[in-house]
Amino acid sequence: MSVLYAFCREVDDVVDECSDYQVAQAKLNWWKNEIEQLYAGTPQHPITRALQPVVKEFHLAQEHFLEIIDGMEMDIKFNRYEDFKQLQLYCYRVAGVVGLLSAQIFGFQNRKTLKYAHDLGIAFQLTNIIRDVGEDARRGRIYLPLDELKKAGVSEDDILQGHETEAVKTLMEYQIERAESYYDRALRELPTEDTKAQRPGLMMAAIYRTLLREIQADGAQKTLNSKTSIPPFRKLVLAAKTYFKYA
Repeated sequence: MSVLYAFCREVDDVVDECSDYQVAQAKLNWWKNEIEQLYAGTPQHPITRALQPVVKEFHLAQEHFLEIIDGMEMDIKFNRYEDFKQLQLYCYRVAGVVGLLSAQIFGFQNRKTLKYAHDLGIAFQLTNIIRDVGEDARRGRIYLPLDELKKAGVSEDDILQGHETEAVKTLMEYQIERAESYYDRALRELPTEDTKAQRPGLMMAAIYRTLLREIQADGAQKTLNSKTSIPPFRKLVLAAKTYFKYA
């Protein structure tokens, strides 16, 4: 899990740290080639070298690592998403795929667990988008689907300028409902025989879902100008409760 996280962090940093599109694209293209080298048995980077035994042990698919890079590529190509179908593809690539890889590392007996992992990953990313909507706006990015802004009577400027209107509140509460539906779906899909193995994901779900509900309780529109977080000790308590619940 540490080396998988290191890979995700490395390619994500390409987007966060490169303001020049061509440089960022060149770096992502290098990583695509490096993944090909990994599966050819000749990785060059320390992270892909460390990934080599992990990929073999857990039978991780090459296409999943390439999908993650494709998701990062979307971040350098787009700063708006026309509808949820387009946003869902982004969420799948940057989070759903990571969920699938994580579930394989944690271990499973029933293949339905992969559907759980996919949907839980989407739920996590939607939660991130809701939490970070103001921070992203200050970087010129809007991840909320534009057709849903229009339907709610919210302009791009409302998001970019941090206008905490009733319309924005309604829009954000709709985003929260969607994220909640993904958590519900994921938990329904997880087979009983795999709950113990998948406890790390369930512990994260407890923390992320609590965060989502706190955002709603505080006023969903306030994410435009502030960032809700959960103190470390409370995260530990939530994780511990979940761990022993599925022991």
